[in-house]
Amino acid sequence: MTTTTAARTVTDIFQPRNVLLAGMLGIGVAAAGDWTGIPWGLLGALCAGIIPAAYIEWERKRGTWGDRHVVDRTKRLPIFVVILASIGLGSLVMVLGHAPTGILIAMLALWAMTIGLLTINTVWKISVDSAVASAVVAMLAVVHSPWWLLAYSLTAAVCWSRVALTYHTIAQTVAGASLGAATAGAFLLA
Repeated sequence: MTTTTAARTVTDIFQPRNVLLAGMLGIGVAAAGDWTGIPWGLLGALCAGIIPAAYIEWERKRGTWGDRHVVDRTKRLPIFVVILASIGLGSLVMVLGHAPTGILIAMLALWAMTIGLLTINTVWKISVDSAVASAVVAMLAVVHSPWWLLAYSLTAAVCWSRVALTYHTIAQTVAGASLGAATAGAFLLA
């Protein structure tokens, strides 16, 4: 397996949609204390990851972007708007549905992280993939166990893949991962 093939495999497997699907399920279970958190986790994954990924795919098929990576940072604004709207609406449904507090905190933390990504992206390209991978690991470590911090090896793999594919520099992936880690601070403030 070549380096490029390995990097593409890592970046495809651990893309934000997939990381959020797995992570939000875990956060939902932790928030509810049992399996009843799974539907809330699925709603969180739908709003934070799956709907934005579907929007990117829709725009890609229309010819707006070449692929899901949207390497030109100047074309990312609509994606951030969709993510913010989707997370916002999902959070509203959670409030109205009396979702467990922990899953709502995770949604609001992801919303705040997206504001940070959008703000930074206006002047400098930052890695969204690295931010999401880091945020999910940090949040799982807070709500489940510090042992989840070992999963930062997967975040490091995501950062490596983004650099190996020349989508980002090391600084852009480190900045994304750092912003993602800070996202878990929402749980400490709650």
